[in-house]
Amino acid sequence: MFRLSRAEFSDLRMSQLALNTCFYLVALVGMEAVAWSTHKYVMHGFLWCWHESHHLPRKGMFEKNDLFALVFAVPSIVLIYIGTFGTGWNSPHWFWAGLGVASYGLIYFLFHDFLVHRRIPHNYLPKSRYLRRIVHAHRLHHVIQTKHDGVSFGFMVTESPLRIRERMKAIETRREAQRMASA
Repeated sequence: MFRLSRAEFSDLRMSQLALNTCFYLVALVGMEAVAWSTHKYVMHGFLWCWHESHHLPRKGMFEKNDLFALVFAVPSIVLIYIGTFGTGWNSPHWFWAGLGVASYGLIYFLFHDFLVHRRIPHNYLPKSRYLRRIVHAHRLHHVIQTKHDGVSFGFMVTESPLRIRERMKAIETRREAQRMASA
């Protein structure tokens, strides 16, 4: 029978902890890239019919855009399920990846729905430069209320508001030139 000494068992637990932490962090950080590309190419693309409600004044507590929260929950649930009940190649690590995706969802909710859009009324004003930058960048994103010519699709990682304003000015200049050319 195979037995591990205490030191070997401790080393094994530490390596498992390190690997689980890696799965968690890769999923958590990777979700920003997934969120950015989904926001730009899906929400401002073929599923604008859902996302448009987020760019218009809200009527009631929910909007069609909230369906994306359900869509984004599916990979997290599947990964946690596989990591909990699955068998096969490194299945327990998928639990931690699923937890990373779920953690991004919670962070997104707290920053986006609570802090930026104030869907839960509060009086908190962000004091850190980072939080103010996120709020400002996201509000600039909402200035353009159409499917096309959007700016600032990231959420946790954004361009500076100054650069976003420069891009918005370039977009407006291009639109004006197109209007004049078609007149």
